[in-house]
Amino acid sequence: MSAARKILVTSALPYANGSIHLGHLVEYIQTDVWVRFQKMRGHQCIYCCADDTHGAPIMLRAEREGITPEQLIDRVWHEHKRDFDGFHVAFDNYYSTNTPETRHYADLIYTRLREAGLIDVRSVEQFFDPDKQMFLPDRFVKGECPKCHAKDQYGDNCEACGAAYQPTELINPYSAVSGATPVRKHSDHYFFRLSDPRCADFLKEWITPPQVQAEASNKLGEWLSGGLSDWDISRDSPYFGFEIPDAPGKFYYVWLDAPVGYMGSFKHYCDRSGVNFDAFWKPGSDAELYHFIGKDILYFHALFWPAELHHAGFRTPTSVFCHGFLTVNGSKMSKSRGTFITAESYLKHLNPEYLRYYYAAKLNGTLEDIDLNLEDFSARVNSDLVGKYVNIASRCAGFISKRFSGQLGPIDNAATADFQSAFSEGVIAQSYESRDFARALREIMRLADAANLYIAEKKPWEMAKQEGREAELHTVCSTALTLFRDLTLYLKPVLPILAAEVESFLNIAPLNWSEDWAPLPAGHNIREYQHLMARIDPKQIAALVEENTQNLAPASEASPTRHAEHQQHAIQPIAETIGIDDFGKIDLRIARIVTAGPVEGADKLLHLELDIGEEKPRQVFAGIKAAYAPETLVGRLTVMVANLAPRKMKFGMSEGMVLAASDERGGPFLLAPDSGAQPGMRIK
Repeated sequence: MSAARKILVTSALPYANGSIHLGHLVEYIQTDVWVRFQKMRGHQCIYCCADDTHGAPIMLRAEREGITPEQLIDRVWHEHKRDFDGFHVAFDNYYSTNTPETRHYADLIYTRLREAGLIDVRSVEQFFDPDKQMFLPDRFVKGECPKCHAKDQYGDNCEACGAAYQPTELINPYSAVSGATPVRKHSDHYFFRLSDPRCADFLKEWITPPQVQAEASNKLGEWLSGGLSDWDISRDSPYFGFEIPDAPGKFYYVWLDAPVGYMGSFKHYCDRSGVNFDAFWKPGSDAELYHFIGKDILYFHALFWPAELHHAGFRTPTSVFCHGFLTVNGSKMSKSRGTFITAESYLKHLNPEYLRYYYAAKLNGTLEDIDLNLEDFSARVNSDLVGKYVNIASRCAGFISKRFSGQLGPIDNAATADFQSAFSEGVIAQSYESRDFARALREIMRLADAANLYIAEKKPWEMAKQEGREAELHTVCSTALTLFRDLTLYLKPVLPILAAEVESFLNIAPLNWSEDWAPLPAGHNIREYQHLMARIDPKQIAALVEENTQNLAPASEASPTRHAEHQQHAIQPIAETIGIDDFGKIDLRIARIVTAGPVEGADKLLHLELDIGEEKPRQVFAGIKAAYAPETLVGRLTVMVANLAPRKMKFGMSEGMVLAASDERGGPFLLAPDSGAQPGMRIK
């Protein structure tokens, strides 16, 4: 073993404006596997991440829901953390960018860049939405790419060719907020002078391996040789974010403080754990810093970010590890078009370690895209994990328990030689280190095949029927379980929960790479074998696909201005027709949720106090406990039936009803009025 390393690892920060989907999870699973491997090697490896919480999209969504941005990002943080926990992504710290730590380092970097003469203030002609009366963020302007002429591209970069540009360069632009044709207005903006020769000279040296992969270096070289544009790092009010020092009404563009969130999250970790922040971030640090990112944000992480850090007096990343995109059954996933399977829906149907294994079997440390082919997914999990790996224990453990009182015997040294070589030569470890997980798993499955061949040749089930072969049976089954232990060691970064179950079954300490190879000793007691993993049933895949059918539809089937989740779907039958007079009898009012809390003794109810402009709030019991945490509802606007006859319940009097939507696709989903609505307004 080499000397212990100090390693800080980050993944790109998920934006607090949507659900985690299987495309996101490629990155977090890849990072988690690598981090777990490093920890098993005995290194100090700290994995920090955070929700990216600033920007106009957050502000606009919160406005639509009638809540504050802070309430929105708190709710989404808990949803994201739930999904990451569900897939066993073990962050050492999962934080938020809307924090004092991130603000401190954003201000520090900005002021140092300003003092270095790398900040300019210029009047900018910018797109303005005449309907919404606001300057439009880059991602809220869409149009034709000025480079490759792909349609329906965002205002900051093209998803088709990867080019970065200014929103005003788009051809036939339109507002993604209102659909209106934007007009141009002038405003003072703050720029990071990326075109400064100091930045260009530094980046020419920096964008080479090992800081980036070779294929990424080539792309970065193209961008650099084409000339780097200065980077607009400010946005105008109204905006949810950090105000720039000494610049009232001007806020950091989210892409400035988002990567600073890596520092903020790590600082929060340091303050809790006693780790020295500067030891990891000062220039010349002997610590290693790695960013795992998708190739769509390479420009920001390998040009802007290292240039900022270097000229603000901080160390730069040891390496930026870039990965490709995920397709599902050969079709491109796109968050903007809704073609995704959410993490939450997957977890309703399938074991998360199935997906961890499948992704790992596809990832090779390059920028290549990977495809989640659902038929291949089932076949590979069933073949590799159940048919090869788990099969070893299920075929041999019972004999140890029933014939030998759970005690292992001697092992067949010849049968374990290949496994010893795999450990000592380090092929699997080298593959994990280089993020070539596909190669590691191929080697592991080769060893699994060898173990199964050994069992098939020895036929312990026949030995058990033959007198005088008890000792041989004991050796064969003990050898098989030692091989099973070794396979578990190698698979543990990918399958941490299954590995823990195996450690319990084998009655051994947590497996790690820091020990020399040694067989399980004779006389060692194991526990009774329990079923470890089930095959994927085609019905599980069918149910998952059915639940996400609207999300898996090709983008061409949807209107170009609507997300896939808004496409037509089979709906419940329409009720009998009523007249306008019947409808007029229902008094619907805008209500603000004043308080929300659980109801003792009720599994489905929340107790709400609703302000509809009356002298005191109304009390309502709503069956929405399964869908909403009470603290996320306070302050939110919703819709209430105000003239419903009060209903006496055993918990108290319910004085109305809130409106929510639901069907077989999910729910309940509370209704929320548009911005500007006030408590007590009647809905007509």
